[in-house]
Amino acid sequence: MHGFYKSVYELNGEKKNMAVTQFEPADARRCFPCWDEPSFKAVFKITLEVPSETVALSNMPVVEEKNNGPTKVVCFQETPIMSTYLVAVIVGMFDYVEAFTTDGTRVRVYTQVGKSAQGNFALEVAVKTLVLFKEYFAVPYPLPKMDMIAIPDFASGAMENYGLVTYRETALLFDEKHSAAANKQRVAVVVAHELAHQWFGNLVTMEWWTHLWLNEGFATWVSYLAADNFFPEWNVWTQFLEESTTGFKLDALEGSHPIEVDINHVDEIDEIFDAISYRKGASVIRMLQSYLGAETFQKSLAAYIKKFAYSNAKTEDLWAALEEGSGEPVKTLMHSWTKQQGYPVVNVKLKDGKIEMEQTQFLSSGAEGVGQWVVPITLCCCSYSRQEKFLFDGKQEDFNLSGLVECQKKDDFWIKLNVNQTGFYRVSYDEELASRLRYAIQANKLSAADRYGVLDDTYALCMAGKQKLVSLLHLIAAYKDETEYTVLAHVIHTSLSIVEMMAVADPEGLGKLKKFLVDFLEPFAHRIGWDAKSDEGHLDALLRGTLLSALAELGHEATINEAVRRFNVFVEDRDTPLLPPDVRKAAYVALMQTVNKSNKAGYESLLKIFRETDLSQEKVRILGSLASCPDPDVVCEALDFMLSPEVRNQDSIFVLRGVGAAGHEMAWTWLKEKWDYISNTFSGTLLTYFVSTTVSPLRTDELGDDAEEFFKSRTKANIARTVRQSIERVRINAKWVESTRAEANLGNLLKDIGHKQ
Repeated sequence: MHGFYKSVYELNGEKKNMAVTQFEPADARRCFPCWDEPSFKAVFKITLEVPSETVALSNMPVVEEKNNGPTKVVCFQETPIMSTYLVAVIVGMFDYVEAFTTDGTRVRVYTQVGKSAQGNFALEVAVKTLVLFKEYFAVPYPLPKMDMIAIPDFASGAMENYGLVTYRETALLFDEKHSAAANKQRVAVVVAHELAHQWFGNLVTMEWWTHLWLNEGFATWVSYLAADNFFPEWNVWTQFLEESTTGFKLDALEGSHPIEVDINHVDEIDEIFDAISYRKGASVIRMLQSYLGAETFQKSLAAYIKKFAYSNAKTEDLWAALEEGSGEPVKTLMHSWTKQQGYPVVNVKLKDGKIEMEQTQFLSSGAEGVGQWVVPITLCCCSYSRQEKFLFDGKQEDFNLSGLVECQKKDDFWIKLNVNQTGFYRVSYDEELASRLRYAIQANKLSAADRYGVLDDTYALCMAGKQKLVSLLHLIAAYKDETEYTVLAHVIHTSLSIVEMMAVADPEGLGKLKKFLVDFLEPFAHRIGWDAKSDEGHLDALLRGTLLSALAELGHEATINEAVRRFNVFVEDRDTPLLPPDVRKAAYVALMQTVNKSNKAGYESLLKIFRETDLSQEKVRILGSLASCPDPDVVCEALDFMLSPEVRNQDSIFVLRGVGAAGHEMAWTWLKEKWDYISNTFSGTLLTYFVSTTVSPLRTDELGDDAEEFFKSRTKANIARTVRQSIERVRINAKWVESTRAEANLGNLLKDIGHKQ
């Protein structure tokens, strides 16, 4: 799926070929001779000779079409000056829906024949987005048209080719009847991300791949800005914290890399399309925007776009524009965040009416790093009405908070750093301050973003051996009245991660932990139920699926039985209201908990639905459930199915991601057996996914040694970084298992916490 390639689809039951290009990062050279680097820009005049019944698309509109019987020659308008990796050519049979922006730009969404109605939502978002970004960047969209097209075989999520954006079907199409709320949100955010690139990436292009984050970090951040603008009820800025968490996880490894990373060979580029370039990149931009103020930031950004339009820029150019527009020392502040890897944890103590702060580099291994940052600290005390802001650039600092002594005397006293989690750093509070924050969460004194942040920091510190597991469980219990989807979803993901670790650390105590978590989650499930209520919104739909999936994974019988009951009706009647799209994945996961080697009826039923549906989102839901079975033999069968011709290469990763705790070792054994085939069949980010998704969840040093030994003779440049990072994660998991075993009497403590709930 690189360079100029073939995608296969069906039209009226007949297999057809589609010609597609994917040139980023350096595959235009597979299609035509060129200088294939971002800083070499040219104008492109494209002519295609294609079968006469097909539709031919490129970056620009068609200027002439000459019919020669079985073939036709299609000539396209000359492009503006642009980088080779943004050139695109597509030939196939398509339908489309069309609309126009207020200033006359034609926007189309192309789909497979018969699926055009599924393009309406993306079309609506695209038209609004082009208008919003024209205003935000203060530069009109530079081309006469914007085409977006769903490609059946596509390696990444989407690609921002100038004027002709390509997408996986799951990232562009939305079916009112069979797509879930999560699919709708993904389409909106991905469309906004790709259209942001038309300015940030295409009009102004990074000078070299070292500055990839300028493209990807910015497009990620601004896609949330757009989604928040169009769908304020989605609370996407709270959901954005999930992006930050993914960045945090990768950047807490010793094998991470700086945002600005040296790239010396073409094979190294694919590996940096990762959570550092996208998620950390977006998070530090949000931190900077929050520090400079939204208006100053936007005006400086517009000046930057204007200055570098149709040419190339590097990170320093952006800092210079923001520094000039704000009068703040942006370069000094941001160098510590983009030139060195990692991030700080700020340790906070309260002493004699003063706050004592110390920063150290945070590493998930628990080791002490040597990095030091200029940290934009925000802080509030007892309420959000008065906030303090300052730059913390030393190792240690004492801070006198005016009114702190009075505030401290109150029963409801608490302090929160990193207000609303806009900064890319963690905070570790002393025991007294941590218990005060627990109280503030229970009493609903903190914002949703801060409730999320306190949990995320505590979980990371616990995993790094800096805090006890029991303090994390105490904290989880404080969220029993949580109302915000993103926060509760994070409580659920954290809880399931603890379960996976406990399955290795203390298999005998696992039952008690599961009971504690089921007791915690049950009241939420009773409240939200299986069926949507007339007055609920998008976030309730997201929560329902997350919650029911988690209870199924925890073995909650009532959830599993109800899921199976509804599934059986669904098998007979695909239009039943009993299993709407938002709970389908949860029902499939629950069903797979009932499957084993000698009773595979549920597994076979899911495969039947997989084979009968032509909706990519439904196929992906099923693939993501097949390997969640507790029987390792069934997991192995699901993994084998994933490599069959029935599953498109791009979708195999969903099966791997769905492997449950019981299947991790089996998946690793399977990967070793199939490695030769996998490494010859997959490339780029898909190949790195196989490594990271299979190796990272392992939890013993023996398995870490095994992985190290296995990859010793099999590591090439295109997976070297991923192999190192994945093995480091195994070591961190193993350490957490050991430190948990050292915590005495966890079973009784769980009982205590359960009684206090």
